[in-house]
Formats: sequence, C-alpha cells, structure tokens
Amino acid sequence: MARRHACGDCAPYGHHYGVCKARRGNRKPRGLTPRRFTCEACRRGDFKNCDRTLVTGLDFDGGYAEYLTAPREALAAVPDELDAVDAALLLCAGVTTFNGLRNSDGRPGDLVAVQGIGGLGHLGIQYAHRAGFETVALSRGSDKREAAHELGADHYIDTEAEDPAEALQDLGGADVILTTVPSSEAIASVVGGLGDNGDLIAVGTPGDPVEVNIQELIGSRSSVSGWASGTAIDSQETLEFSALRDVTPDIETFDLEDVGEAYERMMSNEVRFRAVLVP
Repeated sequence: MARRHACGDCAPYGHHYGVCKARRGNRKPRGLTPRRFTCEACRRGDFKNCDRTLVTGLDFDGGYAEYLTAPREALAAVPDELDAVDAALLLCAGVTTFNGLRNSDGRPGDLVAVQGIGGLGHLGIQYAHRAGFETVALSRGSDKREAAHELGADHYIDTEAEDPAEALQDLGGADVILTTVPSSEAIASVVGGLGDNGDLIAVGTPGDPVEVNIQELIGSRSSVSGWASGTAIDSQETLEFSALRDVTPDIETFDLEDVGEAYERMMSNEVRFRAVLVP
C-alpha cells in the first residue's frame, strides 16, 4: 500500500517542512488529494468528488521511496499508538470500509453483513463489530469461518454451502451489506438478503455490471449504492477510531528493495491480506 498511501515522518527542513506544517517527527500519511477547490463539489465541501482529484502514485510520485513531497491538504495525523505499517493499510482499505459503514443508516444492534474476507473485508468485519453491529461475515468455503469469528463476526455464512440471500433473511434481513468482493455474480447473489429499507454498499469494483432485481428493491424500499474511500480528515478519523478500538490490519511487510517479490505475491493472491513496503 505504500505506493498509493504512504506513511512516515515529516522532515524538518526544506519543502517537506513547508508542506507538512508539522514538527519534526510528526507522522503524516497521504492519500487522495482534491486540487482545484473551485469546482462545484469542492465549493459544497464535497472534496471527495472534486473533478480534478489527484491520486498518490498515479498523478504524482507515491511511496516507492524513502522520501516524498506531499500536498498538505492530503495529510492526516497518525496516532502514536499506531505503527506506520498498520496505518499505511488503514489509509486505503481502512478508510474505505470504515467510512462506508459510518455513512450508512446502520445503527448499533442492526444486522450488518460483510461480504468477502480479504484486504477490505477483514477490516470491515472489525469495524462493524467495534461499532456495535450484529455482524455477519460471508465468504466461500468454511476455511475462513474461524478467522471471521476471531475478527468479530457473530455469524458466518458459507456461500458455497447455502444461498447467502436466504441465509441473511433467516437472520431477519440485513440492514446493511458491505460488499468488498470484485465479483458481479457474488454481489448480485446477496441483494435479496437485504431487509426492509436495507442498503447494499459496494466498495469492491467488479469488472462487469451487476444484475439487480429492481422489483425486490421496490418491494422492500432497499437500495444498492457505492462508496469510495474518503478525504484526509476521513483518513485521520479512521486512524483515530482504529487506535481507540484496536482495529489492526493483517499484513505482510517487505523491504523496499523487495518490491518485486511483494508485487508478485500480491498478484498471485498469496499475501494475507496486504503487502506493505518498509524503507
């Protein structure tokens, strides 16, 4: 995650200090950066939808280095309790799942399902549990059942052994389904598990369109929506909540010079659950 979301100490000299506006040693990660501040979205305070958002590692140099220059509006303070390698992942998968859940209509005690137990899902389960939701984890097979319960899931649904929508309805219907999988078919399979006024929030990106039964949505006044990460303050609040409630990512660390190995393990789905580069 260091390419897109880097975490480190602010330098006390030159441009680094001017950008960070922080004392030496303050840790400041970076992520998405709204740049114009004059578009319609920015004028309304909706910085995430700025029409000229720049992305670390895509629009300018990211964290494949020991030092980088960061726009100050992209910075978020890291609590002392968090290790930098944990904070790096929380700035991507963390803020995406945390922000998606906290902007939903879910309330403590509601039935909240998290589909997928990977880089996004293993954090989504923790956030849902720490927020007081009755948490359901959905994944293929039974091999992740134990891990799901250790992360905080109250229920586990093996989507290979039973129909996930029916299983959710047996639990009363989900108030919120946070789907983290990149599979259109898998996403479509859980829409029927929404309860009345429920919302499916997609944070994974499938390559194909998702088929949805509109009649089911109308009948239950349920909905399907999407959520994409957040702004710098969202990232900072994600880090603060994670430190407060001991939400930690499951990661593998690699030395910066081993970036090739890290990339190969990530692409072959051998990393659990994310690879983090350490300078």
